Amino acid sequence: MPGLAARRVAADILDGVLHKHRTLDDQLDGAGAHPALKTLADRDRALMRRLVATILRRLGTLGHLLSRLLDRGVPTDAPRAQSALLIGAAQILWMDVPDHAAVDLSVRLVQSDRRAAKYAGLVNAVLRRCAREGAGIVDEVKAETLDIPPWLLKRWIAHYGETTARAVAGAILHEPSLDLTVKSDPAQWATRLHGEQLPTGTVRTLLQGSVTMLPGFSEGAWWVQDAAAALPVRLFGDVRGKTIVDFCAAPGGKTAQLAHAGARVVALDRSPARVARLKDNLARLSLEAETAVADATEWQGEVGGFDGVLIDAPCTSTGTIRRHPDVAWLRQEADIAPLGALQKRLLQKAVGLLKPGGTLIYCTCSLEVEEGEAAIAALLSAEPALRRAPVSPGEVAGLSEIINSQGDLRTLPSHLAHADPRFGGLDGFYAARLVKS
Repeated sequence: MPGLAARRVAADILDGVLHKHRTLDDQLDGAGAHPALKTLADRDRALMRRLVATILRRLGTLGHLLSRLLDRGVPTDAPRAQSALLIGAAQILWMDVPDHAAVDLSVRLVQSDRRAAKYAGLVNAVLRRCAREGAGIVDEVKAETLDIPPWLLKRWIAHYGETTARAVAGAILHEPSLDLTVKSDPAQWATRLHGEQLPTGTVRTLLQGSVTMLPGFSEGAWWVQDAAAALPVRLFGDVRGKTIVDFCAAPGGKTAQLAHAGARVVALDRSPARVARLKDNLARLSLEAETAVADATEWQGEVGGFDGVLIDAPCTSTGTIRRHPDVAWLRQEADIAPLGALQKRLLQKAVGLLKPGGTLIYCTCSLEVEEGEAAIAALLSAEPALRRAPVSPGEVAGLSEIINSQGDLRTLPSHLAHADPRFGGLDGFYAARLVKS
């Protein structure tokens, strides 16, 4: 039946996230990708991705809805039954799929699974009721905060205040645009790609489908990079002729920025597969950098030999939930401390590699204070040779709202508001600029 294969893959991938704690990236790309992805037509693959992303963005609301529609809760002995209910309800409520088709395909999903087949009647009845009553139940709640895990929402309220935390939660619900960093003439590329040029120079478009088929990809005119992720490199200023080491560099967006701006870049990553991808990206872009498979904390680089160090540190990635909605449900509060210890080691290593007068840019795509503001406060307290070099609005296209009271960069998903929510928003990023005396 048309569309059933896409929904079957979507159910498998949902099961991978919710029950096997596998990331979406692992299941969609590379060696661990779902084997059936190769057999799906482009249209079905796009449908599958949108289905999975919609469900993960609205998982809290869907859980509340199903608890209202099910007397005994979601069946726990058959994951496919849970997936079928989520897939059917998401299509009924938020996607342009006829209700009868959404119901019928979800019933077929459970019928094709040995453990779940006995729930076919239940799935049929619940989804028919969802078609009648679901929108009303969702409107009655109207709480975007349902879709953020309680532990995470509590932290955001404590650090940013309730109004901002709710705005962030609301922004995460919108499917994000495609952001591109272009080598030159962003206005022309915005026109060619039917998008907009942001104040920072990023080109933002709503075009769907395979990125590799878009104009400019094959000739290396641009690379995919969220507008917020493109900002930290700008804080180095003019890098022409300077030698900069990029820790944790793959997949290479920031390395590409530095190389394109004229820096000599040493790009490190501990994963051979990720370094191979970085090299492929640089080759497509006709850019050069020295690459190495290495753990940056143990790398034997020249002490005091670098004009700059860029650390895009491994983190909880809670600032990227709008693009990676699985992060909300895979991360736990207990992850913060071990990642913080790694971030501290990376910072200590970077200080030793810097020349006097050299610049350290530290950034994370996390909204958690321990991985941003607190990490830099601790470093400045421990390293008297470092001083903060505050960011000015002029360096970030006049966007003073993304600079915090210490002069560091702090973007939020609710920033860069737009009349069309699909064109608004940024990933949550923190970046600090430090100079070695």
